[in-house]
Amino acid sequence: MRFTLNGARRAVTAHPMKRLLDVLREDCGLTGTKEGCGEGECGACTVLVDGAAVNACLVPFAQVGGAHIITIEGLGGRHPLQHAFVEYGGAQCGICTPGMIMAAVALGPRSSLDAPTRSSSPSRWTPFVDASGSERSAREPLKPSRRS
Repeated sequence: MRFTLNGARRAVTAHPMKRLLDVLREDCGLTGTKEGCGEGECGACTVLVDGAAVNACLVPFAQVGGAHIITIEGLGGRHPLQHAFVEYGGAQCGICTPGMIMAAVALGPRSSLDAPTRSSSPSRWTPFVDASGSERSAREPLKPSRRS
């Protein structure tokens, strides 16, 4: 099946009912997308398919033919949200963080982070980090580091 992955055209042969999560990790070698719950509840496996945040653990590979898919690797470490998650302590254990960043990227420049499109449940570590502050700061014009 042909699709665009992180800006590059790809052709992958895999069973049509194989989960997109497994195709990305096993067939494409992109391990940044993580499996948390495997039930579409936690959002750790969030990727963008044609601009929409989806739980890759729930999407059969057959559904992404011709689609444009972006994973955390597709952001290349250069996206303002990635920098803001580091700067403001939004990074979590490493399982949740890629999915949180991808879900936030899907929100775009909205003013409210409480929008119903925010996928998944908060991580069990959420009370200890400021992920929403990281998301908000990335939407503001870049300012000098607050830790300088």
